[in-house]
Amino acid sequence: MSQASGPSQRVYNLWAPVYDLVFGALMGRGRRRAIALLDLQPGERLFVPGIGTGLDLPNLPPGIEVTGVEINPAMLAKARKKAHGASVALIRGDAQRTGLPDGSFDAALFNLILSVVPDGAAAFREGWRLLRAGGRAAIFDKFLPEQASLTRGRRLIGWFAARVGTDVNRRLADVLAEARDVHITHDEPDLFGGQYRVFRLEKRAE
Repeated sequence: MSQASGPSQRVYNLWAPVYDLVFGALMGRGRRRAIALLDLQPGERLFVPGIGTGLDLPNLPPGIEVTGVEINPAMLAKARKKAHGASVALIRGDAQRTGLPDGSFDAALFNLILSVVPDGAAAFREGWRLLRAGGRAAIFDKFLPEQASLTRGRRLIGWFAARVGTDVNRRLADVLAEARDVHITHDEPDLFGGQYRVFRLEKRAE
């Protein structure tokens, strides 16, 4: 996970010691499914924005080069303990603005990040910029269904969710809107009646 500085950082300082225990098993299937959809091959370069405590690291296949970005130091410290023996570079930074070169990666993994950063569209756009033409990405996250209305009750739920560091009212279409050459090739429901979903996307050359 990754967040800009501010109150949300205090929230994730509190989450860091217990995050794996609370969310590891619950979110494990969706995380693993997103990784499987990437079909990563030895020698490929993978970008993981908002790598959080590194829960995805043990599920990655051997032989790939991983770059993970995380702004919360407590979570990053947890991730470093999971990176032994693998080709993993962990960077403290903002997933919305990495400063990494265009087209640096073959694949990107957006697991539970786009609903957490202050600007999900900016985080996706940045990760998409880092993908080479022909690259692919996977997303596992929660989104407001495209056809659902943002009711008063839903807004209230969103207010409470924001207090614990997440946004339950983002739509995938809004997150992807400003990125170019995005083609969704797979979409499947996961948790809570499909509010959590798993997607595979391709960056096709124009």
